[in-house]
Amino acid sequence: MRKSSKTPTVLLTGFAPFGGESSNPSWEAVAGLHGARIAGHRVQAVQLPVVFGDSLRTLRAALREHKPALVICVGQAGGRAQLTIERVGINVDDARIADNRGQQPIDEPVVAGGPAAYFATLPIKAMLQALRDAGIPAEISQTAGTYVCNHVLYGLLHALRAQPRVRGGFIHIPYSPAQAAQHPGAPSLPIDVVQAALRLCVRTALRTAGDLRLSAGAES
Repeated sequence: MRKSSKTPTVLLTGFAPFGGESSNPSWEAVAGLHGARIAGHRVQAVQLPVVFGDSLRTLRAALREHKPALVICVGQAGGRAQLTIERVGINVDDARIADNRGQQPIDEPVVAGGPAAYFATLPIKAMLQALRDAGIPAEISQTAGTYVCNHVLYGLLHALRAQPRVRGGFIHIPYSPAQAAQHPGAPSLPIDVVQAALRLCVRTALRTAGDLRLSAGAES
């Protein structure tokens, strides 16, 4: 019997605009990589709504359809100066602002009865080292917040809990230069730099079996 020649998939997700912004660099960067080939895998880009619940339904549908070997969700964190690779997703929704449907959950679980937290299964230290070696500003983040980004990270890792061969995690990116122009003094990264960073992260994750032991903690 002839083996399937289907190219394995990497799923990248970005978000729709939110919080009064007219664009979201997470989707701009991810959409620009749709169809790209990285380390023998084809990138599938999917946009997630900035809506509690709906974002996870869209994500789970994408997981079922594309059956990816690797999943990296990407979100905007305006005010951060570096790409931040998230270490952990926590089982709580506590929204400072309403989502795009007007929902504003407070102290509610992402998954009722789920564990308190999940660690990302990406080789986050190896990815960090690769980004820094390439001159791209990056750090490990110890919190993905309690808004829709964390909702998606926790929900992703919960969905992948029975698929240990499929790695998953989340990366936050700064404003784009166009956005930063509307937020004087805010740091930014060009979309092409973010795309180069995502390519490098995908390649590193696909080629790295065990993670590095590299100091990247935080005092607070």
